[in-house]
Amino acid sequence: MRPFDAHHVNFLLADDHQIVRQGIRFVIDDVVKSYSIQESSSLGTIEQQLKAQKFDIAILDAQYPDGNCLTILPTIRERYPDLKILIFSSFEESDHSLKFLEAGANGYLNKLASQIEIQQAILSMIEKGEFVPPLTRTLMSLSQHNPNLLNPLNQLSARELQIAELLAKGYGNLEISNKLALKQNTISTFKKRIMEKLGLISLVELIELVKTHQIH
Repeated sequence: MRPFDAHHVNFLLADDHQIVRQGIRFVIDDVVKSYSIQESSSLGTIEQQLKAQKFDIAILDAQYPDGNCLTILPTIRERYPDLKILIFSSFEESDHSLKFLEAGANGYLNKLASQIEIQQAILSMIEKGEFVPPLTRTLMSLSQHNPNLLNPLNQLSARELQIAELLAKGYGNLEISNKLALKQNTISTFKKRIMEKLGLISLVELIELVKTHQIH
């Protein structure tokens, strides 16, 4: 593919695996004529580098040893409104892409993408300032009509969601009742209601559901 001939592009490339960063470097070299790259391997260093210099595009992993990218995306978007952010993640696109876009990312790409798809994503970020794959576009359309389809936890009230998260963390009914200053039978009632709303039959299913849809 012929290198994109435009102004100099300054990339921030953040992934905790050196082999991934090296692979993206090769792709950028194939499609961008004039560029510079700074690398990062943690959330902390991402924030330090953004403060130190101006970047045009940040290619970020979703998960790092010191936390999930979702925790800093809203702040990055607020502080650096011109920065274009592409999330390059092993997380399933169908489960997670909308969360990152809603938090402030401009694009999302799964790490199983082909080299051509990665090239297209990088060029799209440069030329259009975004990269939204077809599946994510479909999910965006579906979510406008039925938010619960993509995140079943949206069906829960604030209190139900709070209790569901505590259950998923391993708290028992008695511990939750003490923590929330509620009667133990009230917690039991909430638990039953949560399982019915979500169509679940076991705590294992609840843990997996919360793990998928509530990344912190």
